[in-house]
Amino acid sequence: MSAAPAQPTPLVEALKRAGDVTGVQITAVRAAIAKNPADELRILKDSGIPEEALARARAAVLGLPYVDLREVEIPREVIGMLPREIAEAHRTVAYAVDGSQLSVAMADPEDYTHVQAVTFFAEGKGMTARLGVTSESSLAAALRRYEEFGQEVEKALEIAKDKFSKTPAKVAEGAEGTIEEVIKGAPVSRMVSVIMRAAVEQGASDIHIEPFGKQTRVRYRVDGVLRTSLSLPAYIHGALISRIKVLANLRLDETRIPQDGRITQNLGGKVIDFRISTIPVVDNEKVVMRILDTSVGVPTLEQLGYRPESIALIKKEISQPHGLVLVSGPTGSGKSTTLYTTLNMMNAEGQNIVTLEDPVEYYIKGVNQSQIRPEIGYTFASGLRALLRQDPNIIMVGEIRDKETAELAVHAALTGHLIFSTIHTNDVFGIIPRLMDLGVEPFLIAATINVGIAQRLARRICKDCKAPQDIPADIVERLRKDLKNVPPSLLPEGVTVDGPLVFYAGKGCASCGNSGYQGRVSIAEILPITRDMQRIISTGAKPDEIRAEARRQGMISLKQDGILKVLAGVTTVEEVLRISEEEDTE
Repeated sequence: MSAAPAQPTPLVEALKRAGDVTGVQITAVRAAIAKNPADELRILKDSGIPEEALARARAAVLGLPYVDLREVEIPREVIGMLPREIAEAHRTVAYAVDGSQLSVAMADPEDYTHVQAVTFFAEGKGMTARLGVTSESSLAAALRRYEEFGQEVEKALEIAKDKFSKTPAKVAEGAEGTIEEVIKGAPVSRMVSVIMRAAVEQGASDIHIEPFGKQTRVRYRVDGVLRTSLSLPAYIHGALISRIKVLANLRLDETRIPQDGRITQNLGGKVIDFRISTIPVVDNEKVVMRILDTSVGVPTLEQLGYRPESIALIKKEISQPHGLVLVSGPTGSGKSTTLYTTLNMMNAEGQNIVTLEDPVEYYIKGVNQSQIRPEIGYTFASGLRALLRQDPNIIMVGEIRDKETAELAVHAALTGHLIFSTIHTNDVFGIIPRLMDLGVEPFLIAATINVGIAQRLARRICKDCKAPQDIPADIVERLRKDLKNVPPSLLPEGVTVDGPLVFYAGKGCASCGNSGYQGRVSIAEILPITRDMQRIISTGAKPDEIRAEARRQGMISLKQDGILKVLAGVTTVEEVLRISEEEDTE
């Protein structure tokens, strides 16, 4: 008895309908598959059928879209939504986003483990994965895009090597051709562009380009921490600095004094401002670029991490018709962002809000924002004097840093204006002596300040790798001691001062660059100036009396607010202790 003819499979039939296989190939693969049905896919791959034809057929059988990733323009921020480790492990690349839907192309969509992992990851980000099918070659081409940052720089460096390596001391002057030719050279231009773009994509707030021995080091500040992202040969340093100077309209021939400028770029559909600062260092120059995303809206106090009780208190104090609202903290503590947030809460048609800023970091519709220019005499003090003639209801002054600005701000608050500003102090109690140091009388301080806010920024625990953490017993006891003065109503649900305390930390994963952290949260203390506090300030502003009255009012200190956020699983003990040490030593 002759053997029964091999039965067609859905995949073979799909290939046949598409006209992608010959009759001879169909006969051969049918026979082979009949002998070993479990090896169908391997048999088809080994038969010489075009890879893309097979991917299209699999997509048709599974009812999924076919995607050739080589023909799709994938935004860098989209491909980065799926960490490289996950993309490689599960043979998947993210290629498009539509609202909460993340489109991914898979080389093996029939592997349930891969599908489950990618679907679970998308759900963890609040998104739904829309699966598609791609070929191995197409996937490999897309995976190479994860390496573009380093590869683009390497390629540009290779092109530039012959031109610049001959003159390691001073590239811009020693390279062949004029300075203009050097700084407009494609390799240097490409390197600067890649460095700036990668910084934005990684969420950096600053870029540092600096000489580092026999190298040029590029560091990004992400979540408040500087990380080395790139090391380049020293001979390219001069050309990089010159290219940045050209973009920022700075003087190329001036290397002895600091210079400031600005570069505006459109990256990924966003308008990004880079504030450029150059400074001479030994035998060279260093550049720092502050990154400001002008398309980002002003966050809310909830998004910044303020507790509901703190938000209610701030809302009450900023709703006063006049007075001073001051936010304090060191550089990089988020003062300006908090100031913008409170200002935005007051933004309404019936209010004339004007600002003096350096620089303008957020653009708020309906607010008249002005950039100071000290080099031409337009300072906080002179600007504030001019703004008082603009019929304002609310004024924001970027910083009170001298006697004249302090006196003008107090005068404006006394004459019926609501003034928002920042001031550099160690804690909220330092605001009062700082104003006194600037020449403001204690009775005027008592009469004008509505509320003082001091804050720091702590790194948030990465949600993707968050896990319980063991803390030494002596540190736990220190934390309990700080918690004893915290009202029980503010403790997280189920937590008591004498009961078990659970702490968390990030283990480190692809989502957070193995740091264990992702994003930052405000740690704050708030001092409302009540009538009793006004009396204490006006009669001499003794620090001990002010602190005692604040405790009587139930004020939560920076450290206590940080510990509450630790117990809520938002940040780590290490972060709060670091912030507390900064507060103590500044």
